[in-house]
Amino acid sequence: MKIVTCLVALCTVTAASAQTQRSPADSIRRDSMMRAMQKSTQQDYQNMLDQLHITSTRPGPSGNPQAPNAANSDEAKATPYTTLPDPLVLKNGKKVTTAKMWWSHRRAEIVEDFDREVYGRVPAKTPKVRWEVTRTADTTIGDIKAITKYLLGHVDNSAYPKTTVDIQLTLTTPTNAKGPVPVITEFGFVFPPGFRMPPPPAGTPVVKNWQEQLLEKGWGCAVIVPTSFQADNGAGLTQGIIGLVNKGQPRKPDDWGTLKAWAWGASRAIDYYETDKAVDTKKLGIEGLSRYGKAALVAMAYEPRFAIAFIGSSGAGGAKILRRVFGEQVENLASSGEYHWFAGNFIKYVGPLTPNDLPVDAHELVALCAPRPVFISSGSPKVEGQWIDAKGMFLGGVHAGPVYKLLGKKDLGTTEFPPIETPLVDGEVAFRQHSGGHTTGPNWETFIQYASHYLK
Repeated sequence: MKIVTCLVALCTVTAASAQTQRSPADSIRRDSMMRAMQKSTQQDYQNMLDQLHITSTRPGPSGNPQAPNAANSDEAKATPYTTLPDPLVLKNGKKVTTAKMWWSHRRAEIVEDFDREVYGRVPAKTPKVRWEVTRTADTTIGDIKAITKYLLGHVDNSAYPKTTVDIQLTLTTPTNAKGPVPVITEFGFVFPPGFRMPPPPAGTPVVKNWQEQLLEKGWGCAVIVPTSFQADNGAGLTQGIIGLVNKGQPRKPDDWGTLKAWAWGASRAIDYYETDKAVDTKKLGIEGLSRYGKAALVAMAYEPRFAIAFIGSSGAGGAKILRRVFGEQVENLASSGEYHWFAGNFIKYVGPLTPNDLPVDAHELVALCAPRPVFISSGSPKVEGQWIDAKGMFLGGVHAGPVYKLLGKKDLGTTEFPPIETPLVDGEVAFRQHSGGHTTGPNWETFIQYASHYLK
């Protein structure tokens, strides 16, 4: 089976537009490392197939609209399913009618299904993390004076010294803050040395970056680097925090995947915030884009200390209904290119089972965030493309609504997919599709206004 990589770019640029300077020797070394990584990934993937007794899997569609096996982008063909799992019906068929029933019974059932079949279980005991402020710097972002702390979270590896894991985190707060401030943490990408962003298209409006917008609001911003503590590939599953806990051995089918590991790291960042007097730990948010949008939604669902989430273009494996045949499919997610994000058991749903056999779907992941507010963000299909499935993410929010209403909160207020740049922000489930590409950038202003109602 060949490596299937996500055809959605990790940022608003593509590999073709990335401008880096590499010598021939650097290129040879990079190619050699890539081949070794792919080989190790294939071996790990095959190991999981063997554990599951799976001999073949269904291939996923292509993200190239011109390819013979292009992913479906026809809404008329998107919903062959007739029902979705009901978040308000217990396993025994009894209807959930009170908040008490949700908290005492139904929520735990949904968590168990996600843990076993989709994202994997966080080990009962994970290593402690010792945080170190390695550097503090006075800086100015826009016109705002700020203090940035550079941190490393040293993960205790005494149980398996062969593996060293450190969590990279930066925290920036306004210099003149009169007390602790709300902080929004972003799962951040790391670009290769020499990388230069291409210039934006002519006529693109200049907007302030998200850090400047937050600091102007009097809030703080933080960036956690997920790949600093768990690599974004199958070869890394015997390394990082997953490999450390497993002492270098391959995963079992219900062990946690990379998305859960990244969410675990975000929780450890909160552990640090609780020791920092500059941070108001009752007003914490999490944000991410693409695969990090998936991680941000998982983090919000499982970490009650996050008060709000900004979920950017998370697509399949995030807020998008997995049963929808539109854009990226479960077959892509469970391939050797993306399976590491999930529990090994997830592969069952591309052979012999199907996505319709899943005991849960994305709307129930959103529902696990209730009653806390979740802002679901997407770009324009003309710019971002159809792979992400904006309507599928919208429906993830729609079908989470009954749980929010049961808990006394507001849903999206409509089941009709709104026009681009129409903010649905009157309830604890919010949605906006901006006219840009694969980025949360154009939605930051709307999100901050929305979050202001909750992070007062």
